[in-house]
Amino acid sequence: MNQELTYWVALAHTPKIWTARKNEIVAFCFKQGKTIVDFFSSDLFLGMELTSQEADLLQQTKSELANYAFMVEELLDQGYEIIPVTSKEYSSILKSNLKFNSPIVLYTKGNKQILQEKSIAIVGSRNANENSLIFTDNVAKKAASEYKVVVSGFAKGVDKQALDSALAYKGQSIIVLPQGITTFSSGIKKYYKQIIEGDVLVLSTFHPRSPWSVDLAMARNSIIYGLASDIYAAQSDDKGGTWCGVTDGLKKGRIVYVRVPEKGEKCANQILISMGATSVDIEGNVVYTSIEQEVALNITESQSSANDNIEDRIYDLLSKGSYSCKQIIEGLNLSDYSIQKMSSFLSKMKNISKIKEGKSTRYSLETTKRPTQLSLML
Repeated sequence: MNQELTYWVALAHTPKIWTARKNEIVAFCFKQGKTIVDFFSSDLFLGMELTSQEADLLQQTKSELANYAFMVEELLDQGYEIIPVTSKEYSSILKSNLKFNSPIVLYTKGNKQILQEKSIAIVGSRNANENSLIFTDNVAKKAASEYKVVVSGFAKGVDKQALDSALAYKGQSIIVLPQGITTFSSGIKKYYKQIIEGDVLVLSTFHPRSPWSVDLAMARNSIIYGLASDIYAAQSDDKGGTWCGVTDGLKKGRIVYVRVPEKGEKCANQILISMGATSVDIEGNVVYTSIEQEVALNITESQSSANDNIEDRIYDLLSKGSYSCKQIIEGLNLSDYSIQKMSSFLSKMKNISKIKEGKSTRYSLETTKRPTQLSLML
C-alpha cells in the first residue's frame, strides 16, 4: 500500500502539469486496467500519448521516487493519512464539484468519515463586521442541528467563526489548509481533542512541507467550495477570495446563499445577489432576490389590467425593470408560454433589448416610450 501511495504522491507533485491532465492520466490507467504503479513502471508510460515536455517531467519524477517514498513513510508514521482520488474514502462531493480538477491526493489528519457527510461552507471577509459574524454563528448552529459538516478555511474572521461555532454547537468541521499539513502542527495541537474525538478533520492538498502563502490561500478556496454541498457567504468585498469563489460558483450554475446586507452596510453582497445569488436573512433563511422582489412588487399592477393584451402587459412590466423570460412568464401568469416561446415573442417586439449576464438573458425597454403600433406574431 505504501508503494502505491508513493506513486500517487509523486504524480500529485509532478510540476508544470495541470491537475486536469494528471486526472486524464488516472483515467487512462483505469481504462487500461492498470494501476498508477504500472504507469510509472512502464518505460513508455503504458503508451499514453504525452508531449515531450510531459514525458521529461514524468521521467524526472520517476528519478525522485525514493524521496517520495521516504516522505510517505514519514507522514504515515506521524499519523497523517493520504487519500488518492480513486479511493472510496475520497470526498464524492469534491469530485462531483471539481470533476477533472479534483486534487490527485488529499492529506488528512482526523476522522475521514467526515468527508462522506453532507456539508456546507460558510465564507466571508477576514475583517468581518458584527452582522456577518452573527450570521455565521446562526448558520453554523443550524448546520450542527442538521448534522451537516461545516467547511472552514481557518482564516480569521468568518472562517474562524464558522469553525468555532460549529464545534460550540457540537457539530463537525473540516479545516482546509492554505499550506502543507505538516506545517500546521500548532493548529493540530490546539484542536487535538476535537480531532481525536472525530469532530475535526484537517485537510490539505498541497505538498506536506509547503509553508503558508497568499497563492496557496487563493488556491485553497476552490477546495473549500468544492467540499461543500451548500455555500453561504456572510460578507464579500468586490474583489478577493470570497468574491472570486462566489462568482465562479454562480458561473458554474451552483446555488450560493448570500446574506442580505443592512442599509448602508459597506460590502458587495447586494451586487452578488443581483448577479444571481440567493439572498438569505441573518438567520440563513431564504428571502427574495432583488429581482424577484421587484417582480413581486410590480406584477400586481400589470396583472390588474386584465383587458390589456399580452404585449401591453409585458411593456408595463419592463417599464419597471429588466427580467428574464422565466420571470416574465411567472410574473404575468402566462403558463401557456414556454421560455423558448417567450424568447421568440420578445424578439419580435419593438424597443426591447437583451442584457446578457453569463449564461442568463434578461430583457428591458430601450426607451421609456413604447411603440404606438404593434405588429407581433407568435
